[in-house]
Formats: sequence, C-alpha cells, structure tokens
Amino acid sequence: MGAGPGAADLVSVRGARIIEQADIIIWASSLVHPDMVARHKPGAELIDSAIIPLEGLEPLYARARDEGLLVARVHTGDPSIYGATAEQRDLCRRVGIAFETIPGISAFSAAAARMDVEITVPEVSQSLILTRLEGGRTPMPAGETVASFAAHGATMAIYLSAARNRALQEALLAGGYPGETPCIIGYAVSWPEERMFRCPLSQLSETMRAHKLWKHAVVLVGPALAEGPIATRSHLYHPGFRHEYRPADPAAQADLAAHGTRGVLDEDSRTAIDDKGERA
Repeated sequence: MGAGPGAADLVSVRGARIIEQADIIIWASSLVHPDMVARHKPGAELIDSAIIPLEGLEPLYARARDEGLLVARVHTGDPSIYGATAEQRDLCRRVGIAFETIPGISAFSAAAARMDVEITVPEVSQSLILTRLEGGRTPMPAGETVASFAAHGATMAIYLSAARNRALQEALLAGGYPGETPCIIGYAVSWPEERMFRCPLSQLSETMRAHKLWKHAVVLVGPALAEGPIATRSHLYHPGFRHEYRPADPAAQADLAAHGTRGVLDEDSRTAIDDKGERA
C-alpha cells in the first residue's frame, strides 16, 4: 500500500484502514514517516524493511499464510513508482499468499499541490514525464535519458537524482529546456522538515547544493510551473464550451471560436468526462 509522501493524513482511507487492521506491518523507517504506522492496533508486529532484503521476508509471509494474518507492506508515495513492488508480488505468488495493491499520493503530486501549480496547463504542457537521471547504480533502459525526454518540453518529475544535481541540470539543458524554465524542488514533502524551493533551471544545481539537498528530493521542471496568472485556460469550464450537460452561451462560443486558445472547438472533447475518465 502507498503511504503517500509523508504526512499521516495524506494516505487513502483504504490504506489507513489496512494499517489499523494489520497483524504485521512492514515499513521502511528510512522512507516512511513513523506517524504513518503509529495507528496500528495493539499487538501488531512492526518490521523495519530498511534492514531486511526481500528474501528475508519470505518466512514472514509463509507464517502469515499459515496463520491467516493480514500483512500491510507500507511503501512511500505510490507503490507503482520506483516501489520495487513487482518482485514483491512475485514473492507472494511463490509463497501462495493473496495480495492487493492500494495506491498512494506520490511526491510529485504533493510537491505540485504544495506550490499551488497545475502540472498540465492547456497549450503549455499536456504531458507529465516521470523519470530519473541515467548513469546511477541502477541501469536505465536503452533510449531512456533525461536529455531525450527534455526535448519534448513537457513537465517532468525527476526522482532519485538529487545527489547528481549538476549532471541533472546539464542533461535538462542539453535536452532543450531554456535556462529560465521554472523548477520546483521538494525536499521531504509534507514531513515536518519539508523544504520547498523555486528556481530557474540555470540555478537548479546551485540551489540544491546551497541547501544540501542530496536525497529525499523530487524535482519538477517545465513551463507549466511558472508563477502568476496562466496564459491559457481549459475549454471545459468556459461559458462558450458546449457539452452534454451544459449548453454554450452563443456570444461566448463565438468569442471562443474566434479568439480562444485553439481558435476552434475540439469536436472530440464535447463531453464533461475528462481524459482520466472522471466526471469533471
């Protein structure tokens, strides 16, 4: 289950309920805030996975299977992002224990919310790239480089790269981001020691070095992160935008068609269902 970025109240209701009901809670003290597991029931067994390799958990899972125990494997952020969860599911299958994955709020989402920015702004950036700097101890697949992703000019959320901040800045610049591209640095987002910074890309490494941000930091980069009023707006809530739940105001519709961000209405978007499949 995903514990979210840190704060105990930034976890899903389902995730909180699992922690409260679990017989065994496995959590990494180096990554998950202790408040997150403090709500455990009396007698629950807490296991710090920071000092245990994956194979060391197999006897624990076998006992949980045999005794019908509920195990909460608590991950920082969202377990689908750099969570090393695929091998844990393989272990569960091998042991013969059923499992369920519960999502969580990732650090990039918490950082964006903390700084009151929208990652996707119409005609500025409609894409988010989650990645890490190549060349570290964990190999990256061929073709996945920060510079190649930067060439798209979209919003990027970069994990696990704080210690090599100079190389990160150079790769982003080499990929095509201008030096003035807005950056947000989130350190220990939502923890008591949280620190948030804004800077242009040209000062990214300097800023991170000055504040000794070597780990537990996520970097957001992209033109959508700029401060101040946005230059464009979504059509969905524009009075001139017609969809199945609301007619368009004729004057506003004409103005949108003539002077809107695209100049014409998108025939494929005349609905109040957004791209995530959620009702707007």
